[in-house]
Amino acid sequence: MADYVVAIDQGTTSTRAIIFDKSGSIVSSGQLEHEQIFPKAGWVEHDPIEIWNNTREVIGQALSKADLTRHDIAAVGITNQRETAVVWDKNTGQPVYNAIVWQDTRTQPIVDRLAADGGVERFKQIVGLPLATYFSGTKIVWILENVEGAREKAEAGDLLFGTTDSWVLWNLTGGPDGGVHATDVTNASRTLFMDLETLSWRDDILEVFGVPKSMLPEIKSSSEVYGQVEASSLLREVPVAGILGDQQAATFGQAAFDTGESKNTYGTGNFLIFNTGEEIVHSKNGLLTTLGYKLGDAAPHYALEGSIAVTGSLVQWLRDNLGIIKSAPEIEDLAKTVDDNGGAYFVPAFSGLFAPYWRSDARGALVGLTRYVNKGHIARAVLEATAFQTREVLEAVNADSGVDLTELKVDGGMIANNTLMQFQADILGVPVVRPVVAETTALGAAYAAGLATGFWENLDDLRKNWQEDSRWTPQMDEEERDRQIRLWKKAVTRTFDWVDDDVRNA
Repeated sequence: MADYVVAIDQGTTSTRAIIFDKSGSIVSSGQLEHEQIFPKAGWVEHDPIEIWNNTREVIGQALSKADLTRHDIAAVGITNQRETAVVWDKNTGQPVYNAIVWQDTRTQPIVDRLAADGGVERFKQIVGLPLATYFSGTKIVWILENVEGAREKAEAGDLLFGTTDSWVLWNLTGGPDGGVHATDVTNASRTLFMDLETLSWRDDILEVFGVPKSMLPEIKSSSEVYGQVEASSLLREVPVAGILGDQQAATFGQAAFDTGESKNTYGTGNFLIFNTGEEIVHSKNGLLTTLGYKLGDAAPHYALEGSIAVTGSLVQWLRDNLGIIKSAPEIEDLAKTVDDNGGAYFVPAFSGLFAPYWRSDARGALVGLTRYVNKGHIARAVLEATAFQTREVLEAVNADSGVDLTELKVDGGMIANNTLMQFQADILGVPVVRPVVAETTALGAAYAAGLATGFWENLDDLRKNWQEDSRWTPQMDEEERDRQIRLWKKAVTRTFDWVDDDVRNA
């Protein structure tokens, strides 16, 4: 009998396979990092072949550690970095270029060109998103305009596009030999091409972008059987039955299924999602309108999202670029050597500022420095930057929804940092709650796949699995909180208007 579900979590820095049992507990996992490629300032790429090879290997690791075979697995779910774009030849399976990662800013001239007629909100009422380098649509355009022969191949119907869920699904189900070319509504809603109401590609927008529709995957729900794993895989004949973009998957894994429920994921970046139910809510405060999930033939659920580009990756930058720490967990010990930030504020606008500002002209700044500031203060400022950015996104969510959030459910790698979680509660003024199973992104993908195959019966089954692990309550007085937020907002303004044509073209 199949007693487990496998989730493939294709993330920004690594790919993981995690096996879950019916209680939503982790049985085993495999994980491999892939190379972060930085050809130029503002350019971020991944090798899609490396990602696919790692996917196969981590599946083997997870099965081997648990001493399981394909006969023990009921279904496979996929979750992924949502806006990272892969374009490949459907006949050979070879990418025509590296994957262009969601953090990449090279497409700003394309954004400017598209925004010349109607501004950055030109398509926002239809797709829920402003024109920005963040989304995958402009990345496809860049590949078609800059990779030799790509435009001709695309017009001939030989090229396929997908975010990394589609890339993994296509390869997992056969690749050039009958692979399924599909995505789910959550990933499709991050392209700039999908109509939020009809859940279909908009021909008129594709025409404006100059992207052939034949490149695009079929849009499906988040929970249905897309196909079976191909014959040469360790998981052969197991149904692939769930796809959710990583932030929607984390929301699903947190059992935040209903209107008004939310979560905040602390990963490479931070992403707060607020479930608006079956209603499409258009933000007036810098948030994105996106798909939350769609289960089979049921009505879609929508969400507001606050996307923050740089949080966990700022800790990696401190480790890899400056060498101030040797491993990410060390930052907490270093931050605890001081009582406060010493007056230093770090605004990590490495890829511009995302929500709620959407300032592509911003760049990172460390401000408030005096001779008193040491590396402990900088470490604390790095952690506090995550909490301050989350505070600004939460303010926008409260304003758009008209309902103040009373507590924040959290997940992702950074929630192991107790110092950060306490400061987060302090600067929000509401409790912060961590679940027992912190790997909610992979768990959400497993849930979607398990629901489609009858492994779990309904959402109530999943709600019963959620358990609280830790809770942090605010300890900072209101006057100090207001002072800190005022100084943070002042620091943010110092990052504006840094990039102009001279800087961008240098």
